Amino acid sequence: MAASETIGEELLRRGISRRALLKYGAYLASLMALPPLQARAMADALAAARRQSVIWLSFQECTGCTESLTRSFGPTLEDLIFNMISLDYHETLQAVSGEAAEQARLAAMRENAGKYVLVVDGSVSTRDGGVYSAVAGKTNLQVLEETAAGAMALISVGTCAAFGGIPHAHPNPTGAVPVSAIIKDKPLINISGCPPIPEAMAGTIAYLITFGRLPDLDQLRRPKSFFGDTIHDRCYRRPFYDKGMFAKSFDDEGARKGWCLYELGCKGPVTYNACATLKWNGGTSFPIQSGHGCLGCSEPDFWDKGSFYRPLSATTAHPARTVGAAAATGIAVGALGAALARRAKHRALTGGEKS
Repeated sequence: MAASETIGEELLRRGISRRALLKYGAYLASLMALPPLQARAMADALAAARRQSVIWLSFQECTGCTESLTRSFGPTLEDLIFNMISLDYHETLQAVSGEAAEQARLAAMRENAGKYVLVVDGSVSTRDGGVYSAVAGKTNLQVLEETAAGAMALISVGTCAAFGGIPHAHPNPTGAVPVSAIIKDKPLINISGCPPIPEAMAGTIAYLITFGRLPDLDQLRRPKSFFGDTIHDRCYRRPFYDKGMFAKSFDDEGARKGWCLYELGCKGPVTYNACATLKWNGGTSFPIQSGHGCLGCSEPDFWDKGSFYRPLSATTAHPARTVGAAAATGIAVGALGAALARRAKHRALTGGEKS
């Protein structure tokens, strides 16, 4: 793709029609919970945009985030959008190494100053000056501060970068911290998960290109369109939860019938992510559908919250009963409120006369 060529021109050259781009715009708009009219705006903006310079830094991580985000299951428009990002530096994916790799990062920073997006996966070592994780003679801490200085925005990919993740878990020997603990003067988005969902990354970058600003974020700086609901809210096993039907082991009759995995430690009720709707492996499945409870990996400190197989509330044998009790209480409160409202209306109409 030529440097002066727009994404729309490149798509046409590859045989991708305007209609297909509009459909993709509609798909992205729905992913990002945008009004239908924004679909055309996204398609037009993507078509007119040129390659976005991206510098990708990997720190204390397992490369699972990169593995997730580069998996493709057929040539889709999403793959093409990713291919047309100018990934100017990525230690795992780039062909060059050594001094040439370091020069590529510095050149991208210099040529796109104030315009590049900095993506980080992995937590940052801070103990003893950050010496426990380094590259090219510089600590991760030094490289992050140096590279973030000229970035347009930062995206922390994966729970390690977003919240510290496994390196941050007790006893945290390297002093691992999330990116947000260090960089405080730049727009920052967290796309948590261990690993994160590919569509969350694609949608977020497309939004940045389209509107030139961050999407709506929750209190943990995660895009609400992907992290606005709990997995429990969208889980296909939710009806069994509401009925109090729970698997007691991973191989009992309830498990075979697809009953709720709450009593086996599923953290879906307190985990915000889109796993239950977007799923994994090309939309094939997600952990709960595969028979295992949610670990809560997109939440802060998930590794230190006790056994993955202990229920969230060990004292609640049948959580659906608690839900039912809460609903009953809500109905009672609602009825009382309605009665008080009727009484107030009657007094207003009768000049204060008691009913």
